[in-house]
Amino acid sequence: MTNPADHIVKAFDEQLEELRRTIVRMGGMVEAELAGAVEALIRRDSEMAQRIIESDKEVDTLEQKVDELVVRLLALRQPMAVDLREVLCALKVATDLERIGDYACNIAKRAMALSQMRPVRPMHSPKRMARLVQSQIKKVVDAYVERDAEKALEVWRGDEEVDEMYTSLFRELLTYMMEDPRDITPGTHLLFVARNIERIGDHATNVAEYINYLVTGEWIAFGRPKADTSSFSVVEPRDPGVIETLKSKHGEDDTGTSEA
Repeated sequence: MTNPADHIVKAFDEQLEELRRTIVRMGGMVEAELAGAVEALIRRDSEMAQRIIESDKEVDTLEQKVDELVVRLLALRQPMAVDLREVLCALKVATDLERIGDYACNIAKRAMALSQMRPVRPMHSPKRMARLVQSQIKKVVDAYVERDAEKALEVWRGDEEVDEMYTSLFRELLTYMMEDPRDITPGTHLLFVARNIERIGDHATNVAEYINYLVTGEWIAFGRPKADTSSFSVVEPRDPGVIETLKSKHGEDDTGTSEA
């Protein structure tokens, strides 16, 4: 961690501190966005979901602020060593946090759609998965504040558990959808909700990798643990015609940015 005494120009320290505060604020906001989006989903509350969607604009504004601060620091201060790592990592962390906000916004949009449909049974599973990912976001933001590489690695290792929960939920939802065709439309929305939560976990893991690099100066050498086997999941439908309906309903994808 840089000691303020190491910098002759006091403004340099102040700008670095502003950069850190902005990143931490973004982290807190996207964590709250995810919590609010999932709560709106569980409560079937369209108004709450709409508030989450609107709040994402502030996260975008903070990302732009980080971009401006980084450009200013690079142009005026020409940072080196750990200072340069901090500035560059802040740019990357802000991008991942903004993407987390986008995925939380997508969940809120799905919540609005689901509030108009018949309830689907496994609503507790997305909430449990979201709580795990929320804890990952909080832990990785704490690791950033504390410059704690070990805490960041805990988040990095924890991504495997998120993947396992996603695969389990994926199979559970497919089973319900194949048992009752009326569950196909709401079930498809929930599949995308689960996928968005899983992707948020991936972005939290990205941030953990950047923090490890910031603190140690080295990238994690071994491959990221992954346990998402949903692509290989097979569930036999009772009605063969259901599979064609599923294919037509599942022909869309969430990108985290432009979902109607």
